[in-house]
Amino acid sequence: MSQDLSDYRKSYEKGQLLEQNCPENPLELFRDWFLQANESEMVDEANAMSISSIGLDGFPKTRVVLLKKYTHEGFIFYTNYNSEKGKAITANNNVCLSFFWAGLERQIIIKGKAEKIAENLSDGYFESRPDGSKLGAWASNQSEVVANKQVLQDSLNEFENKFKGVEIPRPSHWGGFIVKPVSIEFWQGRPNRLHDRIRYTLSKDFSWKLERLAP
Repeated sequence: MSQDLSDYRKSYEKGQLLEQNCPENPLELFRDWFLQANESEMVDEANAMSISSIGLDGFPKTRVVLLKKYTHEGFIFYTNYNSEKGKAITANNNVCLSFFWAGLERQIIIKGKAEKIAENLSDGYFESRPDGSKLGAWASNQSEVVANKQVLQDSLNEFENKFKGVEIPRPSHWGGFIVKPVSIEFWQGRPNRLHDRIRYTLSKDFSWKLERLAP
C-alpha cells in the first residue's frame, strides 16, 4: 500500500517575523505568540505541545502533552515519573518541546533540560484536578502492558472505593517537570518557502543571542 503526497502544496502568507520586532528575551515572544494562539478560533488546545526524549532503548520518541504553566524559568508539564517518558527524562534530561499552530502558520521549537519541580508545586496542581483525573493517576501504571481494558477499570474501581469520601492525595510517582530552555526557535511560514526562522540561544552569561536561520 502506498500513496504519493508529492503534489500536496500550501502557500504560507499569514505573517512575518522580523528581527527588529523581536524582544531580547524569547520568553516574551513566546508569551505573545501563545496568547495569540490561545485567542485564535483557528487553534484548538494552544497548550498542546510535542515533547521528544531519548528512551532507555536508545531511540528518540515524541508524544503530545499539555503545557500547564510557563514562567521566566521555563515550561512546566505533569506526568507519571514511572512512565516510559518519565524514566527516559530521568536518565537523559535533554529534551525538545515543539508547538505547531497550523492555523497561524507558526511553530516554536524549544531545546532544554528537564528537572522535577518541587513537591509542593506538584501537590498544588494535583489538588486543582478533577477527582476523576486524580483517580486516573493512581489507577494507571502508565506505559506498562495490561492484559485488557477491564484491568484498568478494575484498578479504577479499587481506588474509587479506597478514597471514597476522603481527599485524594497525590501519588509520589506523579508530578511535574520544568523544561529550562537553552535554545528557542520561532518559525513563521512565508511564501515561496522563504520561511522566517529566528533562533535564540542562551549564552554562558545567561543572555540570549538572536540569529536568523535559512529556511
